[in-house]
Amino acid sequence: MILFPAIDLFEKKAVRLYKGDYANMTVYSENPIEIARDFEDKGCTHIHMVDLEGAKDGTTPNISIVEQVAKETSLFVEIGGGIRSMETVARYLQAGVSRVILGTAAVNDETFLREAVAKYGDKIAVGADVKDGYIAIKGWLEKSHLTLEGFLEKMQAIGVKNIICTDISKDGAMQGTNLALYRQLSEKFRLDITASGGVSTMEDIRQLRKMDLYGAIIGKAYYTGAIDLAEALEVAK
Repeated sequence: MILFPAIDLFEKKAVRLYKGDYANMTVYSENPIEIARDFEDKGCTHIHMVDLEGAKDGTTPNISIVEQVAKETSLFVEIGGGIRSMETVARYLQAGVSRVILGTAAVNDETFLREAVAKYGDKIAVGADVKDGYIAIKGWLEKSHLTLEGFLEKMQAIGVKNIICTDISKDGAMQGTNLALYRQLSEKFRLDITASGGVSTMEDIRQLRKMDLYGAIIGKAYYTGAIDLAEALEVAK
């Protein structure tokens, strides 16, 4: 199982939200590239990045930071947040990003999603952000009409391979991840699923690895010191 330590970007700083609430934001660093280098120094091979400003308004205000991480480290960089056009996908890939995550656009613009998957294949992932069983969009500020399972069935049919599934109720709460949800999804779908939201203990990582999940994202647990990354990497293997 691949571990993806996360950097959420807002005004070029590394921040964390509590349960997706922009009014409940903690700034952890003014220098995200230093954090990325720390991930690399501890043995990580992958990084998960989110542009929180982009997620709200569909822009790329933090692309310079993402490009710096892609070019100045050896990390596999995946980025999400506000990617709603082929032009934005191309900009990120040209900046050295390895994989682009579509969220709101995967729900609202199937034509764009199909075009992106047809052109870029495995370089396109889809974020499935879950709120009360339904897919949430626009920086988690709106709930769509799609159920999680219905959405994943559709993604599988379109040819999407990689899904980042976030239980919003767990995100940033440091109360454990939704193991039952990931077990159910891993048994039902032929998708590379990355667990996101509330991965806060070594036991979470151990249990997710037992399910043979593709990946797990570590956010707040790294920043608060609740999880030692070097140790977590060993457990994930």
